[in-house]
Amino acid sequence: MPHTIPRRSIWLHPQAPQTVQIIDQRSLPHLVKIVDIKSSDEAARAIQEMWVRGAPLIGAMAGFGYWLAVCEAKKHDQADHYLKRQLDALAKTRPTAVNLQWALDLQIARAVGLDSFGERQVKALETAKEIVEQEVKISNDIGEWGLPLIETLYQKHQRPINILTHCNAGRMATIEWGTATAPIYKAHQAGIPLHIWVDETRPRNQGARITAWELGVAGIAHTIIADNTGGHLMQHGKVDMCIVGTDRTTRKGDVANKIGTYLKALAAWDNQVPFYVALPSSTIDWGLANGLHEIPIEERGSEEIRYIQGWSEETQAIAKVRLTPADSPALNYGFDVTPAKYVSGLLTERGLCAASEKGLLSLFPEQKLKQ
Repeated sequence: MPHTIPRRSIWLHPQAPQTVQIIDQRSLPHLVKIVDIKSSDEAARAIQEMWVRGAPLIGAMAGFGYWLAVCEAKKHDQADHYLKRQLDALAKTRPTAVNLQWALDLQIARAVGLDSFGERQVKALETAKEIVEQEVKISNDIGEWGLPLIETLYQKHQRPINILTHCNAGRMATIEWGTATAPIYKAHQAGIPLHIWVDETRPRNQGARITAWELGVAGIAHTIIADNTGGHLMQHGKVDMCIVGTDRTTRKGDVANKIGTYLKALAAWDNQVPFYVALPSSTIDWGLANGLHEIPIEERGSEEIRYIQGWSEETQAIAKVRLTPADSPALNYGFDVTPAKYVSGLLTERGLCAASEKGLLSLFPEQKLKQ
């Protein structure tokens, strides 16, 4: 593991041209492995195979993937055809996170009126950088708006505040700060004592592997729990609030997040525990109203259920082992939808609002003109 852990989860290579660098999240927490992405095919593979993951980071990778595709198309005999083919490949990698298509659409819009591929290459890189910086600012702002929620709880209880998370909506997923973790980091910096319950988040264990690692690096107290433990903790008054991220949110406040989020929301509702969803506005799909029926849910390969990856003490290396009977089938939905009625509030870069169309439009009134 390198002595210095990169501050961000994606960046341009400081020396090599047309090269993007990422932390390969499949190796965390055991190895901090930095990978070079030098082509649009590699960018698509990094998204599809979850070298990078998390809606904002997927959008950033797609933005850089577009730039790399333009660089490649510039040298291709059938440049426009090649670029379209590469964009289609990028768009198909992960269907649930709306940021991916949002980033590609932004890149396409910025290319309008640019005749030469040289101009488009310059604009594409400029836009990809802008996407990254925008996501970092948004996460920081979410943290600032979310801090008062934790401060209020601390003023009330005068003890460490117990916060439950699900999956990873931290800095690895969002470039820097995180969405769900941004208020946690801000509270920690403000000196508020915290304890975070970290859902393992089967089947890929992003909570146990990545959220716990991030919190450990930051020096924040935390405990990893099995996914089904959260309800029990809430019943016994050991959770003060829940905060999760989202990959797509409808204009009426339904949220799609990592599978298992819906069950946590139900438990929080039954036990009167506040359940907040932190999201950048780029994850709001203003064209969708009913999340349960309209948000596409990614179905991933069954091997993620049947096998598990971890650190082997025997070989001192990352190892993969099978959990299930060899011939047992497995079903692997990546996300579920939590209806708006179970969400205490949506925490955005512009503030906190009710999980409703009225609530979202109160923060983003410009969207009303587009409907």
